Amino acid sequence: MSDTADQDVDQAEQGEQSGQAAEPTTDEERLLARRKRRLGANRNAERALARLGYLGTLRERLAFLQEAAELYDLDETSDMYGGGIVETLEKRVAELLGKEAAAFFPTGTMAQQVALRCWAGRTGNPTVALHPLAHPEVHEGDAFSQVSGLRPVHVTSESRQPTAAEVRDFPEPFGTLMLELPLRDAGFLLPSWEELSAVVEAARERDAVVHFDGARLWESTSHFGRPLDEIADLADSVYVSFYKSLEGLGGAALVGPKTLMDEAKTWRHRYGGMVFQQFPTALTALAGLDRELPRLPEYVAHARVVAEALREGFAAAGVPWMRVHPEQPHTNEFQVWLPYDPDAVAEAAIRQAEETKTVLFSNPWEAKGPGLAFTEVYVRAAALEWTAEDVKAAVADFVVLLKEEAGR
Repeated sequence: MSDTADQDVDQAEQGEQSGQAAEPTTDEERLLARRKRRLGANRNAERALARLGYLGTLRERLAFLQEAAELYDLDETSDMYGGGIVETLEKRVAELLGKEAAAFFPTGTMAQQVALRCWAGRTGNPTVALHPLAHPEVHEGDAFSQVSGLRPVHVTSESRQPTAAEVRDFPEPFGTLMLELPLRDAGFLLPSWEELSAVVEAARERDAVVHFDGARLWESTSHFGRPLDEIADLADSVYVSFYKSLEGLGGAALVGPKTLMDEAKTWRHRYGGMVFQQFPTALTALAGLDRELPRLPEYVAHARVVAEALREGFAAAGVPWMRVHPEQPHTNEFQVWLPYDPDAVAEAAIRQAEETKTVLFSNPWEAKGPGLAFTEVYVRAAALEWTAEDVKAAVADFVVLLKEEAGR
């Protein structure tokens, strides 16, 4: 699933705005129409496991910005080209992750390309070892090779984190090992602390540097049983996102040695990331660090309650097979697999939101194989109002609709 799966909704709304209700005729039009229905049903629902701010209206996002502004001294001079509040955010993130310095970037794609380009120059090796399901390989249009001159190689083809043996025995040199923590497209998977430490040590034995794609690293402390700075200490550099876990308007940060961050800021300028003013994004990032970051362990704990209730609910409803992956979520996000056609499951999920005002599955459903569909489940603040019995009741309602759709 792409991070941009819920963008470009305007295309689906053009007919409505012009007063026409044109019947979708192509697969693309049908998908856009379904996305519009799904988003509309989610917005109008009374209960949901997650209320994702970035799917809100412009009015709601402006209101969120105003709330964030209440946490900061607005009499300070506004930022220009990375000064002011942007520098404040950089210092805060560097301290949280226990690194010498940080550099703010408008996007994580840019931040990681810059980091790995800088490391390639320092190691003399442009080869980056990473997982084939890592974000740069799936969601960035071959940016590593096409824009930054880097050469990705895959440590493993398995749908899991790489092992120390795979890193140690990889048959060709690489300058940097990149680890996505958690590995989103494999099910938000994390290794154990011992496994992660061993993988890092194996890379060190090969004289490679280690970079963490930590877009959702904020969510990993419960699984590892370690604070953020101890986790980040394993890596030479780390990237974090401000909107994936923290509800910011966007933006990312790169942390590491000061000399690397100074070089990264030079490349940030060259890549077009020297934005004139970024105070709205920085404000909401600081708000996320204050408000969402302390709550993430609570979301992770409740995700495990939700996951178990989903298993029990589907079993009680007579669904012959389903899977929560991983069985015990490593973060507050996980996958659900069902043995049905994705169109049938997607329609049942939307109908449940429309007809009962309860959203059990808010994200798109995609094929995992013939007759097998999967989706991602996010557990955020809204889910804390759900008990395990609430989840089971919602599953029972969903399965009734699912059987209707599957029988059409």
